Amino acid sequence: MTDRKLALDAWEGLFRAQHELLNAMSADFEGTPITQAEYDVLLTVTRSPQMTARLRDVTANMLISQPSVSRLVDRMVSRGLLTKCPDPDDGRGSLLTATDAGARGFREVAMAHSRSIVDRMSPLNEDELRTLRTLTDKLRHR
Repeated sequence: MTDRKLALDAWEGLFRAQHELLNAMSADFEGTPITQAEYDVLLTVTRSPQMTARLRDVTANMLISQPSVSRLVDRMVSRGLLTKCPDPDDGRGSLLTATDAGARGFREVAMAHSRSIVDRMSPLNEDELRTLRTLTDKLRHR
């Protein structure tokens, strides 16, 4: 049986570390052509074949509700970062494609943001990073 106090302490440590890291990295998006939320959408879209992803796949990767993702995507379409069209394989779904402006904005931010992530993770050595990845995967895929 899991030790209750240890489980709660571990959860609190994980939660606080995530909160502090995300707050610190929010500075990566100041003065950039895209917001942090737009970056998260474009991360999924630009990694997909032909820079096109299903809206439901984008929603599954986001930490906000489906209606919030839909509103965000609509704003991104109006800003010229994405195009949105019906999914021919799913009558209720949509396909999102990064525009040249969206892909360019993503690349501009991705370089600096990835350096920031590497810097913030630098207190951990490679074995610790592998262990962290294994542990977080185990928690996510329980």
